[in-house]
Amino acid sequence: MPRDLDDVLHFFLPVAEQSAGFTRPRESGAEARLRSASPRGASADSVGLLAGQAIALPILTVPVAGRDVVRAAFAWNLTVELARLGARAVMIAPRDPSTAPLWPEPGRGPLGAQVSYPAARNLLELGHAAIDAAIEGAADASEGGVVVVCVPPEWLVRGAAVRPLLRWILLFGTPEKSDLRESYALTKLAYRRGSDPLVGLVIHGVRRLREAECAYAHVAGVATRHLGRSPQSYGLLADDLHVYRAIAARRPIGLEHPQSRAARALGDVARMLWSDAQKMSLG
Repeated sequence: MPRDLDDVLHFFLPVAEQSAGFTRPRESGAEARLRSASPRGASADSVGLLAGQAIALPILTVPVAGRDVVRAAFAWNLTVELARLGARAVMIAPRDPSTAPLWPEPGRGPLGAQVSYPAARNLLELGHAAIDAAIEGAADASEGGVVVVCVPPEWLVRGAAVRPLLRWILLFGTPEKSDLRESYALTKLAYRRGSDPLVGLVIHGVRRLREAECAYAHVAGVATRHLGRSPQSYGLLADDLHVYRAIAARRPIGLEHPQSRAARALGDVARMLWSDAQKMSLG
């Protein structure tokens, strides 16, 4: 059963659901590439352990449209918050000169969070870059980590299925009807193309808890009726001017405004993500 948002406020951790009647599709070339680098054919998201060291880091896909300043900021801030928790945190986004102002400079940034912009032209090339980062990042990640991959939604919809990018997805949605439709559409895509995916939903831009509860319940209810399962709640992010101030300052909100509601909420989301990442690393 999906969690209530009240549970999120009490820091209850998400538990991945098991899908019923799923037949594993033929693996993609990107998936086979990671499997061949893993012992005993370990899959891309089942991060095997060899001598106490993870073979690859879990890959978290975050759909971020071009020029979507807010979701880009959330993805980067979550990467920084994951690094604060001790994760080897890497964020990848396709190189696009027209969207460069959305992102921080490449390389190692605050708290050791790392950013990379591969010259990927499609989902398959971005998947290859993500797998490379997941394998390379595991080499010096004694505590584990996460590779956050920012993917244009149209690549997910129109491109060939790259299953390592469809196994763990984090969606950001607002109570707006168009956003709720998009959240449901991406949830449907993940469940139908992926292999037993974990899909999470964060409701943002709300002023009251009830708004977030209704928005999440709407997506979860429609998904349950039509897909037989629903995304898990990863909490909410209240509307907060500090988000936009941090974006303007090009600084992580947890460093620029650490006591703000937005910073605390992003920290809560990061803790839930980190908990799930550690479960994957032990799976």
